[in-house]
This record gives sequence, C-alpha cells and structure tokens, in this order.
Amino acid sequence: MTHPDPPRGTTIEPSGFTPLDAAGQAAPQQRNPARALLLAGLVLFVLVLLFLFSARSLEVRVEALSTPQVEIDGFSLPFGERFLLLPGEYTLRVSADGYHPQELQVSVDKRDTQVLEVTMAALPGLVSIHSHPAGASVSVDGEFIGHTPLEGLDLRAGVRRLELQEPRHLPLATQLQVTGRGVRQELDYSLEPAWADISIDSRPPGATLLVDGEPAGQTPLVAEVPQGERQLMLQLDSYADWQQTLQVSAGQPRDLGVIELHSAPGELALSSVPGGANVTLDGEFQGQTPLTLSIDPLRAQRLAVFKPGYRRYTDSVSLPPAARDSRSIELRPLLGELRLQVSPERAEVYIDGRAVGRGSRTLSLPSVEHAVEIRLDGYATVRRRVTPRPGLEQLVDVTLLTEEAARMAGLQSEITTPLGQTLLLFRPGESPLANFSMGASRREPGRRANEVLHPVGLRRMFYLQTTEVTNAQFRQFLPDHNSGQVEGKSLNREHQPAVQVSWQQAAAFCNWLSRREGLPPFYSENQGIITGFRRESTGYRLPSEAEWAWAARASGEILLRFPWGDSFPPVTPVENYADTSSAYVTGRILNNYNDGEVVSAAVGSFRANHNRLYDMGGNVAEWVHDVYAIPSASGTTMIDPLGAASGDNYVIRGAAWTHAKLSELRLSYRDYGQAGRDDVGFRIARYAE
Repeated sequence: MTHPDPPRGTTIEPSGFTPLDAAGQAAPQQRNPARALLLAGLVLFVLVLLFLFSARSLEVRVEALSTPQVEIDGFSLPFGERFLLLPGEYTLRVSADGYHPQELQVSVDKRDTQVLEVTMAALPGLVSIHSHPAGASVSVDGEFIGHTPLEGLDLRAGVRRLELQEPRHLPLATQLQVTGRGVRQELDYSLEPAWADISIDSRPPGATLLVDGEPAGQTPLVAEVPQGERQLMLQLDSYADWQQTLQVSAGQPRDLGVIELHSAPGELALSSVPGGANVTLDGEFQGQTPLTLSIDPLRAQRLAVFKPGYRRYTDSVSLPPAARDSRSIELRPLLGELRLQVSPERAEVYIDGRAVGRGSRTLSLPSVEHAVEIRLDGYATVRRRVTPRPGLEQLVDVTLLTEEAARMAGLQSEITTPLGQTLLLFRPGESPLANFSMGASRREPGRRANEVLHPVGLRRMFYLQTTEVTNAQFRQFLPDHNSGQVEGKSLNREHQPAVQVSWQQAAAFCNWLSRREGLPPFYSENQGIITGFRRESTGYRLPSEAEWAWAARASGEILLRFPWGDSFPPVTPVENYADTSSAYVTGRILNNYNDGEVVSAAVGSFRANHNRLYDMGGNVAEWVHDVYAIPSASGTTMIDPLGAASGDNYVIRGAAWTHAKLSELRLSYRDYGQAGRDDVGFRIARYAE
C-alpha cells in the first residue's frame, strides 16, 4: 500500500512510549470459549472418524432363552448384537439368567464383518421327587440317586429316564423332561400296589399261613400276597401240611374258601444193615436207607426192604396220626464163592477197602458188586470189580507188575483226537540222545546268531501230532477261519495246513481241544488271553522247542542237519520248499528243485521223517510253545525246558514253502513272531503222564 506524503511544513513528532514496568502490565487478551469448544469438537470428530474408518463389525449371536449380557474388555461401540472394535485380541464375557457364564477370547481381524456364535450351557434344574408310599428307590438314566422323598436334585436339562421301585409296589418308569436353567420342578408319584388280597380259612381254624415259607398270619385271614407265582402252605399241629401254588395278579383279590385239613401221617425212621437198601410202601419206591417214611394214619401199609445180594425183607406197618417210631432191619446176605489166584503170594488183598489177608484165597461174599484190590510195595496196584453168584465159584487171576512195567503197559503208542488227528508216543529219555545239544556250531554254514549251542535233556514222555493242523480241523474251533490265498493260489483248502493263525489262537485251540476231551487245559487263560501254563498238565499244547528239535533231528545217535541228511542242496523232492514253480510267488527259489507245489501242500504229501512225522522240515513253519529268547551258553543242562510263562514273541521252527536258502532249510533254523503269517502253522503235542 502507498501512503500519501505528509503536507509540507508539517513536523513529525514521536508518539509517547511508556515502559511496562513504568505503566503497569497491559490488560490480558480475553479468550474465546466458543472457539475452544469448537476446536475440541473438531478433534473428537476427527478421532471418531478415524475409529469408524478403522473399526470392524463383530456380531455376537447368543443361543439362550433369556436375554444375554455381553461385555467386552476394551473400547467398543455396541449396536444391538453388533459391536464396532478395532482389530486386535479381546476378552468377551457372556452371561444370561439360568445359564453358566462364559468367557471367550476373540480375535478381531481386518474383515469388515465377523460373526461369533455362542451356545450357552443351561444350569441344571432343581427337581424334587416324592412318592406314595415314601421310601421308593429312585434311578435317573439307570443310576441310583436315593430314596424318596428327594429335594432339590441337580439334574441336567433334557429328557431323562426316571425309575421308581418299592418292594411291595409295581415299579414305575417314565420320561422326565428336566427344564434346567435353575427352574424348580416338583414331582409326585403314586405307586400301584404289587400284591393282591387273598382270603383263606381252614377247618379246624388257627392254622398258620406261610407264603413262600414266610408266616403271614393264622386262619381265617385276608393276607396281602405279592404278585407272581407263590407257594401257599397251611400248618397246624397234628395235621398234615396243606400247600398250593397260586398265581397272584396285582390288585386282583382271591377267596380260597375253607381248606379242610387232614390228620398228619406218622413218621417211621428206617435204617438197615447194610445201608443203602431200597424201600417201597405198597409197591411205591420211597428211597434208600436210612430214611424217614410218612405212614398214613390208621391204615396198614406193606413195607419192603431189599438190596442186590441180600434176601428181601417185607412187613406191614401202621402208625397213629403224628406218631413217630424207628426201626432197623438187618438184611440176610445171598453168598457166592470168589477164588483169588494172586502172584506174588505176598501181595495183600482188600475187599471193599477192608484187608482180608495175603496171597491166593477163597472168599464167601454177598452176591453184589465188590471192589477187589491187590497191593504190594514196588508193584502197581490192581483193582477189579467182581459180582459173586450164589452157587457158582468165580476165579480171579491177578499177576502184579512192577510200577514201571505197569505204567509203560498202560500207555498207548498212538492216540487219535476227536478231530481225527494222530499223535505218536515218544520216549526221549530212553533214546541215545536223551541229552543233546540244541542250536548250531559257529562254524556251521548258514548258522544264525540266535542258534546258540546249549545242552538240554528230555525225560518226560510226550505225544506229537504226525501232521500239521489242517484248515478243516482248525475250523471246528473257529468256523469262520480263512487261511487266505497268494497270487490266486489258495491256502484255504481243507487238507492244507491252517495258516494266518497267531500263537495265541494256536494255544487257545489246544485248550479248546483239551476241554472237549475232558483233559486239564495246559494253558492258563484270562478273558480269552493266554497268560501262562501249567507244567504238570497232560492237556494238549504246542510242542516245546526242545521236543520239536529232538523229533526233527534225533536219528539214532546223530543229529540231522537237514531233513534229508547233511549235504546241501537236496537232489530229490523231500519237502515242500520254494521251488522253480514258486518263483512268481516267492521271488526266491531253490535252483533245480521242483516239488510240484507252488504254495502249501496238503499235509502228509511228502515222505515222513525217521520218526514217522510229516512236514517237520517244510510245507509251513510251525509255532512251538516257548517264548522267544536267545539261549544262554552257560553249559547248564536244562531238563524238559518250557521257557518263560509269557512274553511278546514266540519261537517258530522249521522251513516253509516260502524258504529256499541254506540257512532256512537247516533244522536248527529259528524264527519268531506272534501274529499269523501265510507260511506259519502248527501241530499239537501233550505229555503222556
């Protein structure tokens, strides 16, 4: 801006200046309230805009019958069920009347809208249960909770099964809808009586009524008799008991009228010498002496007492009402001659457990069956049952054998099970190899680390099955057993060995067969699981590893290395191995060997070994009894070893149709496992005594 020049002749003078400290402070500038308020509002508006632009919507849907309250830790703007929140982590608390409060951790991300659904858990209901009569037992959903009256029970909301039972009333079962949410419910039930009023009188009166043996009162009376089949009885001194079976229906009264009581019979206590004689009254069998007879009062009855070997006794008996008497009758024997020819002469003779002398003799005995026993120390006792005949002498010729001779004579060299399995008797203790070495030398080609040489001895005689257990035999134990197939070749034909059988199943089969024959089971079982064994048992079992090795290898005084001898490979088919025809199944074969079988063969298809046992070195490998372990090389000879009571794995012996290597075809080869395989079966054994 341009200012006009001052007029000529005008003098410019300075204006007056007064210092502050001279003139006092200047008056303060007055603030504008409206301006400050506007500024604060502007800041708040900007903050709100920033929040609105940054906030995200969280919708909280609460499933509850009452109005819920939702609290969120941190700043939020509520809009009904929606809340505006900045992204981040929040703690959310939900509560509603009648529900358990909930606390949730919520993560709000950058999505514009999120929905959180909250299902509230209802508080239990408060249920009171009363019954008429009181004292009924109460069960909810099958769980007993007490006896009525019950007040304020905490029951979970929903439909519950309620049962009330009281001994003298009909049970009540109903569905109970528990409201829950702390709501009180009062339930009152009337139970229907479980008895009927039974009216009864007697002539003469005053008889005691017993219901199922419990006194209920004296005639005449009306008794509350529980429903069902009941045994009613009236008892009165000097009168016979009256009884009747009555079907009682709850709530349906019955009048049985007046019951005519009859005089009580007399009682005759009857005994005989000897005891055990048959007794009849008027030709009707009453039992054997000693016994008590009921004799009809004031009437004579014909009594007969008789026993085989004795003369028949007959008489007439009668007794007054309720009278008691006793009688002992000595029967006269009918005698027969028994001539005993005994060797050695110093043997002692017992008749019916009573010693009668030593050596040969003639005895007069009642013509009934007698137990004859001939004893002598060091000899096996002979027992016979003989019935002498009057007028006819009988001869009994007895020659005692030493205990050992008798024991051996009593053992069968061959037995057959109900399934048709043949078992041969072996007496290893009598063989040149009663003591032998199991395992293989470190120098033997193909020897494996678990074939530690160790001495064993066999003394107990045992039976061993000539073949492996077949599918047909095993399916009598497990009808749905399936041995399967390999590359389209069946392992499931009836006469093929049963495979895909675990050790537990094989042992369980042995126990099943023992029980079928009435033999004591060898294996201990707990809920179907084999847990151990009983060494003394003669029931069926798997052969011990030592028995299997002896039966497969012991030939005279030598131990075989292979089923065919000591050289490898075999030159002619001797067992079923992985031959040239099995290449596409097994992937490995015994070169230039063809036994004519791709997979397992029917048992007994190949020549038996030196002990008349089939397939010991081929066809399928076999479970044996022993828990798998590496033998100790301590040099201590174990006699009839059976191994540990239980374990995780069990020994497998012998080669199979899947084997072809030198190591596997040796008779000392050992494998182990527990589950079924397609090349492992088993044969059974048992101790002879």
